[in-house]
Amino acid sequence: MREILNNIHARSEGKTLEFKRDSASPTLVMRTLVAFANTAGGRLVIGIGDDRQIVGVKAPLDEEERLRSLIADSIIPSLVPNIELVTIHNTTLLVIEVFVSAVRPHWLKAEGHEQGVYVRIGSSNCPADTALIAELGRSAEGISYDEMPMPKLSKDDLDLAAVQKCFASDWKLDEQTLVTIKLLTSYQRRLVPTRGAVLLFGKERTLHFSHAWIQCARCNGTDRADIFDSLDIYDHLPLAVESTMKFLGKYAVSEASKTLPLLREGVINALLHTDYSQHRAPIRITFFDDRIEIENPGILLPGMTIEAVRQGTSRIRNHVIARVFRELNLVERWGSGIHSIFKDAEALGLPEPQLMEIGMRIRLTVSLATPVSIFADKAQVEAQEKTEIQAQVNGLIGAQVGSAGEAQACLQARAQDGAQVQAPVDLHILSLCATKPLSSAEIAAALGHKQLSGNLRKALPRLRESGLLAYTIPEKPNSRSQKYRLTAKGKALL
Repeated sequence: MREILNNIHARSEGKTLEFKRDSASPTLVMRTLVAFANTAGGRLVIGIGDDRQIVGVKAPLDEEERLRSLIADSIIPSLVPNIELVTIHNTTLLVIEVFVSAVRPHWLKAEGHEQGVYVRIGSSNCPADTALIAELGRSAEGISYDEMPMPKLSKDDLDLAAVQKCFASDWKLDEQTLVTIKLLTSYQRRLVPTRGAVLLFGKERTLHFSHAWIQCARCNGTDRADIFDSLDIYDHLPLAVESTMKFLGKYAVSEASKTLPLLREGVINALLHTDYSQHRAPIRITFFDDRIEIENPGILLPGMTIEAVRQGTSRIRNHVIARVFRELNLVERWGSGIHSIFKDAEALGLPEPQLMEIGMRIRLTVSLATPVSIFADKAQVEAQEKTEIQAQVNGLIGAQVGSAGEAQACLQARAQDGAQVQAPVDLHILSLCATKPLSSAEIAAALGHKQLSGNLRKALPRLRESGLLAYTIPEKPNSRSQKYRLTAKGKALL
């Protein structure tokens, strides 16, 4: 404690630290203590002014006794913080240390349960609304919002075909499996979907969760004044990752393309850690000339700080969504997402990403090493897209595409076939299989994947169903020796 206070001039007020010159306004003191207890704990130091001048506390023993009495009379449930008298430079400070509470939410008795609950956002104490108060209580009891049942719905309200497609053919998604991965749960002797199941695969998700979608925008410049392009994504959450990346990939050209792996982690992290009980606004992803911002509703879980998240500490907010994402290989290991974003950004020579709480939202900002300007109208962007796809075809297929004319024919074929391939991944897969038949594991390895990713699990069936790839052992689809070969239609496309 003394070591912390000795360096007090180097510290700033924030989520877990606040200074007050005195306790002349006891209500403000009580709000801070309630906010600390409900959020991540913290220290309130009385005797230091806003200018960091150490003024001390007069009659510190009397002040300690008065504050203990105020805390006991003002806060419900009872809060028992540590109160210490610390002498610095012959001046006595009063330090109140509060730990994150296991009986949250706490509130001010004078303001009532509905109005007197506060949480700590940055260096401010913010009143919690009804939804956040409920979430504070659930987190204290270890209850995940997305594990809760939706009694008015049934299994038929889930898009089971989409579930099966995401999990690939080797999963037998019967009722028992759906219960195991918590897409279904028992409620009054019948099986009903969980909230997580509806968020992931609900046929009418936005009817029940109107805010559970992704809003993407490309702004012209460095502010939101001029929105050049936008896309609202309502796909099932596992599929929304790829849809979002396609939008970002359109504009992440040249050096900016290096940020795509970081952005993918950021998008997945936002989907995993959104507080879906907060019916406020969707996940927002904004591409500016100099940076990309990813915002998701919800504050950090109680006990968590920005510093802890950056260092790799993780707590799962949505257990059902996290379990499904893990099974689909969208998540490699818990707590690695944000930590790897910072680490990879450093390796790429990018400015350090920023992670902060903005109101009741969390914002991740990934800055670009070199700003990316945008064309003045969409016609030019569409022309650029065609040029980029042609370049991808020439680069990925190499010798198999002998001229720009063949590349153009490839582009025309893609348009005529309804975009059966989704460059560059699909084209890369086709070019790999053009050399010799390959197993799914061999394709994954050639693409630099440690294992079969969720993206590949969808790409291979899609290319096979489109007639561009075929099984080498069609009579035994699940054979361990199964490989993929390029078909005549695939060769014609290349």
